[in-house]
Amino acid sequence: MKLTGAEIVKECLKEQGVDTVFGYPGGAILNVYDALYKHQNEIRHILTSHEQGAAHAADGYARATGKVGVCLATSGPGATNLVTGIATAYMDSIPVVAITCNVGVSLLGKDSFQEIDIAGVTMPITKHNYIVKDVNKLADTIRKAFRIARKGRPGPVLIDIPKDVTSNLAEYEPKKITPQKRNEEVNEEDLQTAVEMIQNSKKPYIFVGGGAVLSDADEELFEFVKKVDAPVADTLMGKGAFPGTDPYYTGMLGMHGTKTSNHGVSECDLLVVVGARFSDRVTGNAEKFAPKAKILQIDIDPAEMNKNVVITHGITGDVKVVLSKLNQMLEQQNHSEWIQTIEAYKAKYPMTYHPDVLSGPFVVEEIYRQTKGDAVIVTEVGQNQMWAAQYYKYPKPRTLLTSGGLGTMGYGLGASIGAKCARPEKCVVNIAGDGCFRMNMNEIATAARYQIPIIEVILNNHVLGMVRQWQDLFYGKRYSATILNDNVDFVKLAEAMGAKAYRATTREEFVRIFEEARNADGPVLIDCQIDCDEKVWPMVAPGEAIDQVFDEGDLKEKAKQN
Repeated sequence: MKLTGAEIVKECLKEQGVDTVFGYPGGAILNVYDALYKHQNEIRHILTSHEQGAAHAADGYARATGKVGVCLATSGPGATNLVTGIATAYMDSIPVVAITCNVGVSLLGKDSFQEIDIAGVTMPITKHNYIVKDVNKLADTIRKAFRIARKGRPGPVLIDIPKDVTSNLAEYEPKKITPQKRNEEVNEEDLQTAVEMIQNSKKPYIFVGGGAVLSDADEELFEFVKKVDAPVADTLMGKGAFPGTDPYYTGMLGMHGTKTSNHGVSECDLLVVVGARFSDRVTGNAEKFAPKAKILQIDIDPAEMNKNVVITHGITGDVKVVLSKLNQMLEQQNHSEWIQTIEAYKAKYPMTYHPDVLSGPFVVEEIYRQTKGDAVIVTEVGQNQMWAAQYYKYPKPRTLLTSGGLGTMGYGLGASIGAKCARPEKCVVNIAGDGCFRMNMNEIATAARYQIPIIEVILNNHVLGMVRQWQDLFYGKRYSATILNDNVDFVKLAEAMGAKAYRATTREEFVRIFEEARNADGPVLIDCQIDCDEKVWPMVAPGEAIDQVFDEGDLKEKAKQN
């Protein structure tokens, strides 16, 4: 049957099982929006307040489900407004397909109104991208884009379609999309070497990253940890791959990791790295990272081997497949003495915060208490992000959605809308700082328009908290451009956009307000007034080894000695 290019886009989205798209219309993409209008009962479209919000919503949808998220934008500024969201997805290996439309083929390259080479702009931040100048190639291109976004190490793909291609006719033949099979290939010698390394270890540590979440390897990882009999640390992106409630779990590793994890990894004789890429925020001084350990890395992307840290041995393959094979080959190990050592560290170095005042850690712990860990937590970037990582126990994967690699302020609100659309049965909470909220606060209007019941919790310290923390510790308390103490009233702003909004100044107020917010039938904003000098502890100074981790008590002790 003959269809227009716009109708082919719509049919291909249906083929891929897409039920929700996020976007913003404009002249170049009008034909696609017209096709969506005629089929709005088949594909739900969420009109965001800004294209960046659409990209983050597609990202949040993908992270919450493991499916490909889809966002739409028109040419020129519409397309460029997607760039930050695409880059966010790229850095964290999130499968997103961004569909943009451009000026007609005959107008390309002529600096036409709202023309931009969006394929050129996004080349460094996509797995692949396409400009489709022939309507006869459109359907196959869309199918390839979805396949590439999902395959291997996931990531974003962009399809740019000139406007006349969306109106041209072509023969369309429906295709049934079969699920992509996992790559089961793993080098047997690599597996055998790994087994021998594990068997010869006396002090193993398992370090888990986002790759374990992306490969849905939580069950295989749990079995592997118990078989190796080793403590577990994770990255920000690896949260929930191994339950944060399990006794083997020791917390996050790195700049704001726990003292237990940082000291334990620095003392272990084998570090098994599962789907992590050795970010600088994890390793600290890479030359001093895990100095006593042999390093065994498991990753789907061979480019990650020896990129940031020199490893002893690597296994390239799908994490779920590799762990499954290792579990079959491994005999039960026993490292009771090592486990006792780590347990003593956990007792010696508990996570603590100031009692009796409304604070970031208290808010996060209270959200965990009321949701019993059964929520999807989304964050912005900075102190709010670190407290959410430290004080909420993530029992399952895909329950923490956060911008890890790019560190995108303004990510969380759009992503929480995408997550709630994907998983309406879940309580979805975005934990934000006031600086981050200012970035994309207009998406409150999106949530209100569709009555999407997300909870926006702002840890409002009237400063750019994490930057101020660095200025306090390393820049002689010179608070350059980090004070936000103005007359902006977030409660009034949210109410003006159609949401319910409350202000909490005490712990008791937050407990009551959050209970009410959980039962609301639309978006709720909670403005939590916290102290501007509250810091994220523990911390590793930039350029230091991770075993040089310190907290507030250590600083006070050092001050006494001086």
